[in-house]
Amino acid sequence: MNLPFLPPDLVRRRLLTALALSPLMLGLGSRQASAQSAYQRIIALEWLPVELLYALGVTPLAVAEQVDYRIWVQQPALSADILDVGKRTEPNLELITSLKPDLILYSQGYGPRPAVLSSIAPAMSFSFSSDKGKPLDMARLSLASLAQKLGIPDAAGHHLADFDRQMDALVPALASYRRQPLLMFSLLDDRHVLLLGNNSLFQQVLDKLAIDNVWQGETNFWGSAIVGIERLVTLPSCRAIYFQHDDRQRLERVSRTPLWQAMPFIRENSFQQAPAVWLYGATFAALRFARVLEQLEGRWS
Repeated sequence: MNLPFLPPDLVRRRLLTALALSPLMLGLGSRQASAQSAYQRIIALEWLPVELLYALGVTPLAVAEQVDYRIWVQQPALSADILDVGKRTEPNLELITSLKPDLILYSQGYGPRPAVLSSIAPAMSFSFSSDKGKPLDMARLSLASLAQKLGIPDAAGHHLADFDRQMDALVPALASYRRQPLLMFSLLDDRHVLLLGNNSLFQQVLDKLAIDNVWQGETNFWGSAIVGIERLVTLPSCRAIYFQHDDRQRLERVSRTPLWQAMPFIRENSFQQAPAVWLYGATFAALRFARVLEQLEGRWS
């Protein structure tokens, strides 16, 4: 896809990232917990297991595709000493082998075949969602399984207790969001948006907070949908949150169009921008999203 004003490779990477398996608040000391883990040289080939590691306080040896990680995920921030092992779909297997990992983490159905990874080191896979479309439920199970594998089961319990405590406290704090449904989206290019709806991680957060999602249309396994930007004009009155992904110029272009000016949330001054939060993450991303809602609380008209 070759779109005006956009490098073709950048467009391709944005679309692939959005279609793929597809934080800062839960402060367990990563270096200390990493020292307690039974595994010291862990490589994460996908961003979901990166988040799971940090939630347990474990710092990975290497993470794939760090440039895009800093665009689409941002938090937890990766330190400069974490190595990059190439693309998530096609990591540098020779480099991975040379690093002599004692554990490789990946997402099911994404990247090299499991047999290839297992020939290098023990490997463990994770799924984004359950068969009932509940990513947050799956995240809790994945966190407990990883903690058990690493020999630090208590770390998962502490993290989840802290997560539940903070989420419970946010229910009354975000009461104003119950006045209107919420739209959550990002621009993929000048003509397409990525929407979050049923089966998404953020939908489970909205359910917990008793907030309605304005998008009730089709979604995929990951709870997202890619639609033409013109679909937004048909939505009812709502609050809209736009997640930034190093795309300020794109938003500026789109915002100058008559179509954008016709959006209900623009006409009603109910549009806010937010920093990137990983749309296909786990508990860390879920809580970070809730904290973004809290930070935006006083900005709505």
